[in-house]
Amino acid sequence: MNATEAPTMDYYDYIIVGGGTAGCPLAATLSQSFRVLLLERGGSPYGNSNISNLVHFADTLSDLSPESPSQRFVSEDGVINARARVLGGGSCLNAGFYTRASPEYVNAAGWDGRLVNESYRWVERVVAHQPELRQWQRAVLDGLLEVGVTPFNGFTYDHMVGTKVGGTIFDTQGSRHTAADLLAYADPQRLTVFLRATVQRVFFRPSDSGRRQVHGVVFLDSQGVKKWAYLNAGTNGDVILSAGAIGTPQLLMLSGIGPAASLQKMQINVVMDQPWVGRGMSDNPMNAIFVPSPSEVEVSLIQVVGITPFGSFIEAASGANFAAHTAHGQAPRRRRRDFGLAVEAMNALDEGAFRGGFLIEKIMGPLSTGTLKLRSLDPEDNPSVTFNYFDHPQDLRRCVEGLRTIERVIESRAFSRFRYSYLQVGALLNMTAGFPVNFRPRHENDSTSLEQYCRDTVLTIWHYHGGANAGRVVDGNYRVIGVDALRVIDGSTFNHSPGTNPQATVMMLGRYMGMKILQERFNGTTASLGQNHH
Repeated sequence: MNATEAPTMDYYDYIIVGGGTAGCPLAATLSQSFRVLLLERGGSPYGNSNISNLVHFADTLSDLSPESPSQRFVSEDGVINARARVLGGGSCLNAGFYTRASPEYVNAAGWDGRLVNESYRWVERVVAHQPELRQWQRAVLDGLLEVGVTPFNGFTYDHMVGTKVGGTIFDTQGSRHTAADLLAYADPQRLTVFLRATVQRVFFRPSDSGRRQVHGVVFLDSQGVKKWAYLNAGTNGDVILSAGAIGTPQLLMLSGIGPAASLQKMQINVVMDQPWVGRGMSDNPMNAIFVPSPSEVEVSLIQVVGITPFGSFIEAASGANFAAHTAHGQAPRRRRRDFGLAVEAMNALDEGAFRGGFLIEKIMGPLSTGTLKLRSLDPEDNPSVTFNYFDHPQDLRRCVEGLRTIERVIESRAFSRFRYSYLQVGALLNMTAGFPVNFRPRHENDSTSLEQYCRDTVLTIWHYHGGANAGRVVDGNYRVIGVDALRVIDGSTFNHSPGTNPQATVMMLGRYMGMKILQERFNGTTASLGQNHH
């Protein structure tokens, strides 16, 4: 329900900030035994055809209205990005690919492998589907195998080297299934969800141990009315931040947990000097090559992936003008005029000029990291984020190898019917480099130096993470180090992005940590808890 209906003050066992990819499964799980409040600053995904329909995927990202489920931000690197502002979070905005993390990733995270697999399956029963491969995606798949991205691993959610068909959260009718659907698992008697509830900060009370202890949160409804939600005394509950890689470090800082000097500069009362909040920010860089097609192509989002042994992932999308959509909207003032002319030029092109698709590569990791800093005290404002794409030479090497693999796929026999034979790869690189997809300078040698092409044409694939990293800001139980009754459970805790695409693992983590918390509370007697099937 809308937060305007929320009482001025109320008490809960658990308060979850952010009804996104992690927050929804976490709330559903904890509600099986406890009174849970889920606060989401955006609205409902239901009834919005831009969200629900695959064909309108790009329209959500180009919607810049204040009510939009997608809130645009431009990183200091000059790359256009988006953060979710809707129940279901990034699963309402993304290209839908569903794939698990590798067993190596699970082990490195210190997770219980059996509970991880159970948690993935719990998510998959509601949101995951096998895609129907049509001609263009099939040509990409065959091209990957032809150029040696082998073996063929068939349809699988698992992460393994070679080429595979992954899962998707779009069903065979092209309808999206999101993390919000996982709330169907919740106990409706114990779960309260308030939409358009913007949390201002977490607040504290002194504890017997002398440590800072979280008491609750203060939030505003859509009419700007201030409300308070408190943790029930004596129930050992937590406030849990699941506001994502941008929202969570931002909210920690607004609550006084972060680098002391930065907080003091913003005149924020320092609750705890925690220099790692806002550090370790990473975004997997994406680079694409657009291939115009002489043949009709289907509209498709990510379905096939080539997982290379050198750490680059090859994916593809077709049949829609993603480049132009990515470019629309507000540019920083100093760049706006030139950028606007470029968008006009693209819009003037005939739709046929965009028949075809993008072959894209993203690198695993990445190893390059950056920082997030507050710009203002308003949680609705975007903070300043720098990802430092390709700062680490290994990231650049992987990008170049990935692009070389894409070039070979484009030139493969399997892909020949979907490309003009007279357009050499250099011409395709030049054409793609001409799209106004970011605010970075272009160079004359973009089509001859793949290193330069990587740097100049970098895009986001919305897989940013970090800012509240495990081992630095939170411990192995996702408790904020040095503070009682506060946890972070979302992608801001990841040191590297899991698998080829993180959404499956973020949803899994919400369920996984919900079950871990129940096990903590009931001394491992939760074998029967949460096994109700959707």
